[in-house]
Amino acid sequence: MAQIESAWGRYPDYRIDLVPVPATARVWHGDVLLAESDACLRLEETDHVDRLYFPEGDVRWELFEATDHHSVCPFKGEADYWTLVGAEPQHENVVWTYRRPFPEVAGIEGYVAFYQERLRIVLDEQWPDEPAPVSTRFPDWGDARDLVGLIDVEPAGPGRFVGAPWPKTRRNVVEGGQLLAQAIVAASKTIPNQRVTSATMIFSKAASFDDPLDVGVEVVRGGRTFSTVEVRIGQAEQLRSIGILLMDASAPDVVRGAAAMPDVPGPLEAVPLDMGVTGRELRVVDGAYDPDPDRIGPPEISTWVRFRDAPAEPYLHAALLAQSTTHWTIAAALRPHAGFGERDAHVTLSTGIMTCSLALLDDVDVSEWLLYANPAVYAGRGLAQGEGRVFTADGRLVATYSVQAMIRGFTAPPAAMGLDDTNAM
Repeated sequence: MAQIESAWGRYPDYRIDLVPVPATARVWHGDVLLAESDACLRLEETDHVDRLYFPEGDVRWELFEATDHHSVCPFKGEADYWTLVGAEPQHENVVWTYRRPFPEVAGIEGYVAFYQERLRIVLDEQWPDEPAPVSTRFPDWGDARDLVGLIDVEPAGPGRFVGAPWPKTRRNVVEGGQLLAQAIVAASKTIPNQRVTSATMIFSKAASFDDPLDVGVEVVRGGRTFSTVEVRIGQAEQLRSIGILLMDASAPDVVRGAAAMPDVPGPLEAVPLDMGVTGRELRVVDGAYDPDPDRIGPPEISTWVRFRDAPAEPYLHAALLAQSTTHWTIAAALRPHAGFGERDAHVTLSTGIMTCSLALLDDVDVSEWLLYANPAVYAGRGLAQGEGRVFTADGRLVATYSVQAMIRGFTAPPAAMGLDDTNAM
């Protein structure tokens, strides 16, 4: 170790953080379990993908064989390796450890990491009333708490809020649903004695995760019962999204009635969907959100959604409900057409949400199941139109929404245009 030079002195701003993982982590090779631990560490390193480090004692070492391969990291030290020999096909030098790590990362001593590019690493959370764990493939996008942190914009002066960056994402494009959610939060903080009842947003230009978002709020008309608010979201001095929100002080029912919930299987009969966010569970009726371009079906996707934790503020529940509204229309519109599927989005097809109009009808608790029933009612001329309704598990209608999306062919592959073609979270 003495001959290995540490780079910490030359790069004082370099960061390596070790974060405890509040889930059971498992490493799989096909159906063979290689490691399992409730005490993993997430290693977050500047300009590197996250890695999961397992305690050495939680690895099935009878499946591995030490090799004479070594590598040197100027921020961690010298690594020793093992090859997977107890399952087919074998994987050479797929596990490593730093026997004597540099003092700055002393916490990884006694831990090993696996190449997630060659093996399957899963984070399993056991939720109340859930018979099976809620599983998320590692590396994940982040936790639901991170999503709430992005949505919960912070005041930065009169009529101005800031949305924090999120540099860890694999696809550097902010979803329209997040911008809609941030607008709801900003309006709610501007007029705290009223709630947002409707919001219409136009997504004029894509925003990125690696820079802050500037959220400007103008009260067009403030009233004791209703208020109208304009929200402009910018980044790098360019307008990214603009919206009009209606706010209401609420009143008792004069009459009450609502559309009935569609007759679909419940959440435990639906197919789990992993979008890379721990603390959020998605279950799709009939597994209709399917990347297979040859599986066809009606242009509709119904999805059950719930969060592990209930936010403290009602407007954060409304914002989290809003965030999911833009997930489903494009996949639903592609579903009836053989040869086109969700996996084509951002790869062979230029897709994106252009507008979303949301009506928030009643209070919700996002830690309880919500059903998003989302038919795509039109596809053509490079656009798709979706009309959605959101129900509680007991059939109460709590929101409706309308989404217009773009579906167009690329004139050149995304990589050739310098664009990101990875999928969203």
